[in-house]
Amino acid sequence: MAMRSMRKARGCWSFIRALHKGPEAAQTPQVSEHTQLSWILTCMVRLPRLQHLHQWKVKIATQKHGGTVGLLTYPVLQAADILLYKSTHVPVGEDQVQHMELVQDLAREFNKKYGEFFPVPRSILTSLKKVKSLRDPSAKMSKSDPDKLATVRITDSPEEIVQKFRKAVTDFTSEVTYEPARRPGVSNLVAIHAAVAGLRVEEALQLSAGVDTGRYKLLVADAVIQRFAPIKREIEKLKTDRGHLEKVLQVGSAKAKELARPVCQEVKKLVGFL
Repeated sequence: MAMRSMRKARGCWSFIRALHKGPEAAQTPQVSEHTQLSWILTCMVRLPRLQHLHQWKVKIATQKHGGTVGLLTYPVLQAADILLYKSTHVPVGEDQVQHMELVQDLAREFNKKYGEFFPVPRSILTSLKKVKSLRDPSAKMSKSDPDKLATVRITDSPEEIVQKFRKAVTDFTSEVTYEPARRPGVSNLVAIHAAVAGLRVEEALQLSAGVDTGRYKLLVADAVIQRFAPIKREIEKLKTDRGHLEKVLQVGSAKAKELARPVCQEVKKLVGFL
């Protein structure tokens, strides 16, 4: 189990390092303060608050035997991840706004009960607030979607990416327009095209002038392939250097623990554990 977890960690960090070549990265499970603070925060939130979160409702609606307690309380662990480092601003997608509201409420509740300690972090919404599923444009694109054609992964081959966009759900109108309410499928393609090509939606539409939706799917697939190509090359390069990845994990975890430990210790003092 431990060896499998380490292999998975190396795979994850080769991916993260390819996206962001910073000098340090931390593996959260090696910083126990995250789960310690999470338990303390869990004692401050009521069950109905977690049950009313949209993502929880979606998950239990799609899971045959219902959700687990770990899934239910995961947003509290997210809050601990943020508050432990006294973060002030957090970049999030639209689907995480509710979770950020929980983080903010927990910070306020803690400060009200124990004195001003945690900053109340603000959300920074990304320009593309939510990427929709290629197979169901009413839902967000999710790595846990059972339909393999619904989600594009950075590690997908060019052939897989083309296939997924070919199968993307649109409608019977051949013109490419951006009307999310009326034409969610083709509008999702335009939003993805604009995001990966660094364009405004209006500019993406200009490039699609005179192109039907069938050809536009291939245009978007090509833009995605080009955007992912250097990241994929870097992932493959990093995966071959196991020693480097393990060193990054060790150095990053040590740095994270150095920052997290005093905050967690102070929290324990404030709540009466020490």
